[in-house]
Amino acid sequence: MIVVTGATGNVGRALVRILTEDRVEVKSVARNIGGPGTVVGDLAEPDGLRGVFEGAEALFLLVAGERPYDVLDVAKAAGVRKVVLVSSQGAGTRPSIYAQPRQFEAAVRESGLDWTILRPGGLASNAFAWAESIRAERSAAAPFGDVGLPFVDPDDVAAVAAAVLREDTHAGATYTLTGPAPTTPRARAAAIAAALGEPVTFTEQSRAEAYELMSRFMPLPLVEGTLAILGAPTEEERRVSPDVERVLGRAPGMFASWAERNAAAFR
Repeated sequence: MIVVTGATGNVGRALVRILTEDRVEVKSVARNIGGPGTVVGDLAEPDGLRGVFEGAEALFLLVAGERPYDVLDVAKAAGVRKVVLVSSQGAGTRPSIYAQPRQFEAAVRESGLDWTILRPGGLASNAFAWAESIRAERSAAAPFGDVGLPFVDPDDVAAVAAAVLREDTHAGATYTLTGPAPTTPRARAAAIAAALGEPVTFTEQSRAEAYELMSRFMPLPLVEGTLAILGAPTEEERRVSPDVERVLGRAPGMFASWAERNAAAFR
């Protein structure tokens, strides 16, 4: 059995679907019940996970909470042998800012379990932040409108996770997961417009405007780090990684394909 934490998120939901379609026994875990078959489990409260992990051989782990060592100790005591951590590309490119993912990565490496770390870049599903404004007035706003980054489809992150969880050839690997080409916020808004068959007006925010909005729901150091990546990405952050294709044997999906599949969210 595989335990999937964050099972109601964009990556976790897709991972549960892939594993279920492949007839793999899955236990879906989320902080709040999100659907049939999902059990409550909070990574911020490791002691409450003992029953959740019982009977599992592998664990898909989110960066959540502040006690990764305790979570992994509970997993080991329950019989888990393998852990796949979905971290962040920023853990490698901006370690001083992405301290929490770095802590989780360290805990996984020191756990004594077979481990693999996934470091996705920006997720295509970040565009859901535009859903309300596109539905209401066919408009989207973002800073740094013409700076391109190779955002990755969360379904591709899930597909890589599924492969790594089921196969025994990825122990000790750290994979950076990106899309097949850089896209700009302006281009992503245009791709959603094409999927809808209607124009979407793109407005470029100032850095200050973006900071004010993001600081409402993100820790301030992470706001700074995110804006730094979006506005002045390093060469590594701009680079298309071969790791999705290396694991799956196919190229990662384009943002336009993600937009077509998820057009209903913007109608």
